[in-house]
Amino acid sequence: MDRCYPSPPYDGGMPLPHWLTRVNLAVTNRLTLPLASRLPWFGVLEHVGRRSGTVRRTPLNIFRSGTDRWVVALTYGSGVQWLRNIEAAGECRMLVRGRWLRLTDPRRFRDRSRRSVPMPVRWALWLIRVDEFVELREGDPARPGPT
Repeated sequence: MDRCYPSPPYDGGMPLPHWLTRVNLAVTNRLTLPLASRLPWFGVLEHVGRRSGTVRRTPLNIFRSGTDRWVVALTYGSGVQWLRNIEAAGECRMLVRGRWLRLTDPRRFRDRSRRSVPMPVRWALWLIRVDEFVELREGDPARPGPT
């Protein structure tokens, strides 16, 4: 049964403010990168810049969805560079709990119920009005990723 929640207090065009992305790139990402590959609900996304060809690593919250699917909440909206890179490439690698996964077929979707993430995360995403996600399929591990 789908629950209806009252409107959360945040009322912006993008789930989290754009200036926060710059802070995360400069500070937070560097601090969380070593931990993100080991903690539950976290991973390190490895993607290749679509113009520069530079291999980049970005810590993200990632959640298993079924046996071969993974979901990432788009907390900074759908215009983030890492998403544009993996959509252009059609694949990426993710370091989850110390293991590299090849992820393919990125698919954006909207889920106002936020059922594709664990309950505690649903509440946090509701507060910041995040209901956009990207789903990735676990690819053949024998085939190398983007690097």
